[in-house]
Amino acid sequence: MKKWLYLIIPIIIVVLDQITKQTITRTMEIGESIPVVRNFFYLTYHRNAGAAWGIFQGQMLFFYIVTAIAVIGIFIWMHKLNIAKERVLAISLMFILGGAIGNFIDRVIYHSVIDFIQTIWWGYHFPIFNIADIALVCGTLLMMVDIIYFDRKKSKDLYFTMD
Repeated sequence: MKKWLYLIIPIIIVVLDQITKQTITRTMEIGESIPVVRNFFYLTYHRNAGAAWGIFQGQMLFFYIVTAIAVIGIFIWMHKLNIAKERVLAISLMFILGGAIGNFIDRVIYHSVIDFIQTIWWGYHFPIFNIADIALVCGTLLMMVDIIYFDRKKSKDLYFTMD
């Protein structure tokens, strides 16, 4: 598969992320909450001027710089990556790229991130999140799988071939 085809993943993520956020901003008021599954899943319109759990509130320059470095780093990494041997890593990077760009767009336009997915697990109100956040988490988990499973497998193959 050609490297540029992997860009379809972040494009889909960004489009879905922005469509859902625009739908929320057009149909709900900030702070409004609509129960989808009572005591478990709500659509709640929230703006976060920070990162996860509200850390680094209002530090937009910090987020611009970190996102720019991450995006540039991912493009350099993808350019050097052997896709035929590193598919899981490539996909994980594309999920991270899509999530980073989705939230970056919000930060540039609104100086905050639009969040709207609220879940409650065993009484704990998990921080409200969005599609870009889901992509970032999935990309990070895929990268962990790649590091733990595939790197270990490559190390074993290398170890056994050295004998």
